[in-house]
Amino acid sequence: MLPKRACRGGRGLGRPRPPPEEPVPRRRWVAETVQFPSRPPCRGGPPLQGCSPCSKGDGGTTSSVSSSSSIGPCDSEEEETRRLFRLQRLLDIALGLSGRRLRICSTIFFAAFAGVLHWAHISNLFENDRHFSHLSTLEREMSFRTEMGFYYSFYKTIIEAPSFVIGVKSIIEDASTEYPLVINSLKRFNVYPEVVLGFMFRVYRWLGELTRFQTKTCWTVNRGYGLSSVESCEGMGDPAYFYVNLIFVLNGLLMSLFFLYGAYLSMSRLGGLVTVLCFFYNHGECTRVMWTPPLRESFSYPFIVLQMFIVTHILRSPVIRARIWILLVLSNVAFMISWQFAQFVLLTQILCLFAVYVIGIVNPAKMLAIVRIHTASLSLSWILMFGNSMLLTSYYSYCLAICWVIIEARSWFIQIHRREFIIWLSQVLALAIGTTFLKLVTPKLTRGTDDAHITNLVWSKITGYKDFHTLMYTCAAEFDFMETETPFRYTKTLLLPVTVIVFGAIAMRTLDNIFVCLRQPRIKSFKVLEERSERAGDCELVFHALQLIAYAMLAIFIMRLKLFLTPHMCLMSSLICSRQMFRWFPSKIRHQFFVFLILVSMSIQGVTNLRSQWSVMGEFSNVPQEELLEWIKFNTKPNAVFAGAMPTMASVKLSTGRSIVNHPHYEDANLRAVTKLVYSVYSRKPAKEVKANLNKLGVQFYVLEDSWCVRKTKPGCSMPEIWDVEDPYNANKTPLCTILNRDPRPHFSICFQNNVYKVLKVAKD
Repeated sequence: MLPKRACRGGRGLGRPRPPPEEPVPRRRWVAETVQFPSRPPCRGGPPLQGCSPCSKGDGGTTSSVSSSSSIGPCDSEEEETRRLFRLQRLLDIALGLSGRRLRICSTIFFAAFAGVLHWAHISNLFENDRHFSHLSTLEREMSFRTEMGFYYSFYKTIIEAPSFVIGVKSIIEDASTEYPLVINSLKRFNVYPEVVLGFMFRVYRWLGELTRFQTKTCWTVNRGYGLSSVESCEGMGDPAYFYVNLIFVLNGLLMSLFFLYGAYLSMSRLGGLVTVLCFFYNHGECTRVMWTPPLRESFSYPFIVLQMFIVTHILRSPVIRARIWILLVLSNVAFMISWQFAQFVLLTQILCLFAVYVIGIVNPAKMLAIVRIHTASLSLSWILMFGNSMLLTSYYSYCLAICWVIIEARSWFIQIHRREFIIWLSQVLALAIGTTFLKLVTPKLTRGTDDAHITNLVWSKITGYKDFHTLMYTCAAEFDFMETETPFRYTKTLLLPVTVIVFGAIAMRTLDNIFVCLRQPRIKSFKVLEERSERAGDCELVFHALQLIAYAMLAIFIMRLKLFLTPHMCLMSSLICSRQMFRWFPSKIRHQFFVFLILVSMSIQGVTNLRSQWSVMGEFSNVPQEELLEWIKFNTKPNAVFAGAMPTMASVKLSTGRSIVNHPHYEDANLRAVTKLVYSVYSRKPAKEVKANLNKLGVQFYVLEDSWCVRKTKPGCSMPEIWDVEDPYNANKTPLCTILNRDPRPHFSICFQNNVYKVLKVAKD
């Protein structure tokens, strides 16, 4: 028997052990490092039974083995070791694959569950608020007030047309929306969602008729209060039901997307849970789809979330496949053709990406590819919207053009100055000056003034500038400054504190990298910056932090745009689960315990907010407007022309099919001028002058509402006061609307009236 001793200074007894400098567990170390030569070498332990001990040769590796090493016990031990290693490797692979598959399946399950939960939540809130299932068709249409009814009217046009093609043609050649003009509504009003839903409803109705499947159930509803009974239908075969339910399904998918987005951004499914819970706990600040389904944001917002998800993936991944770029184009286009304000949101995204590019943490080639994709998306949207001028004359389009030039000419900026800070500053100034120059010069050459009111609106927020059109926006609560109570509501649910912690962590990491860059010597070529950007990380986190700042500025200036800020805060909150950002936690378990502690604290106020939403119980009823619309349908000719307040005109167009001269979509320069003439009834101008203006527009009937003459949302916001800013010459006179309420003769005559509305017939000149 050979003496038992260590080959390499190890112990003579016991099983072999790995070298002490490698703290990896033995099983994994052996499986990863052991080779399989003709004889297994010794690893710090005794030789196998019947084998000769190892001795050092010239290279410090295994040396000669005695002839007795070829006996059976060594071979059998070797084969057994090999079989064990193969079995262990196969087991590790199987467990890895099954674990990965389990993680994917569970992630999809949680995302789907979040989507179904949100769909049920907003559907119930909508039903509780209006008792929608028991309303008549007319009442459902009246519940879609102002812009909502205006957009829904195009859906109604398509489903009631003899064929889908005829319905689309009637929208493209629309003679009833801005009488006497014939306009292309697809070009002007972002109603592609209504076209798609109209087509889907026609297909659904055809399939129901083909299979004789009952698509709706109708019954008679006794409304009480001395009102006549009405027929109410429930089911997807009802046009209004089909319309709102598909909107709710889309926003249910939005919540699924938020879960996936939060999990991807934080690299943790717990991050997806944090995002979803924050959204639910701050639901009233995140969305208003449950109260106003047909608004453009209800259709467009899911696509901007998908678009940002794709941009995040592009920033994080070193190699991008072609289908990802195609998906980015499609999401961009879907967002732009669904909402007239999409260009301003995409402008903030390009500015944030440009800032990330300037500080050198995103590759210039990748940034240039993103700019090209945005340009292609803008061009495709412009084609689909039949050459909508607002797309090509927007700050967004000019910013894309200047970004493209700056990135292509990046080497030229180093010739200006070698210091990196000067290079950054020169690129930012080039973007600002170039975009502003194009915006000032191009509209004068093309005579495009459709978005001039947006510039004036921003200017009024900064300087207090006032005119008729800016006051029409700023006097509405949704276009006013953010409420001072909003940050306190964010704080109660811990959304704001958690977002501040995450933002601070990103800022500290980013500022540290920036200071390191600024201390670098002079830059000799742009290739140095490109190589550094390839090594840099966290570019998607910096992008989201900058996007948060941009959304916060939009929400502060225009309260309606909280719908971008609050969900993005929920998304940023998911990063509280990121082990990459919060490595200072001693263990993953303690980190997760900290996150669960935050969620429990959030739930205290969050559950209260949800209960407050669930407690809303109401039933829609507007008898005065119902009387008005019924009178118009049965007492005026189909070619009659109406004018009046924009919200009421939307209902007139939707429920009666009569022609109108003004409507709530305020994004066209000619329409703004027409609306100003129509609203002169609420000014202090002479009745004869107002009648002459209405005759020029072809108005036959004017719907006068006394409440518009006296109500105000805040000081200086009644219609006569708004007109005093525009027409100071008549400021001390009695408002014309007050005079017409007393006696409209001789320029007008009363055709119909109730306690809210008067229909005045306009006398001919």
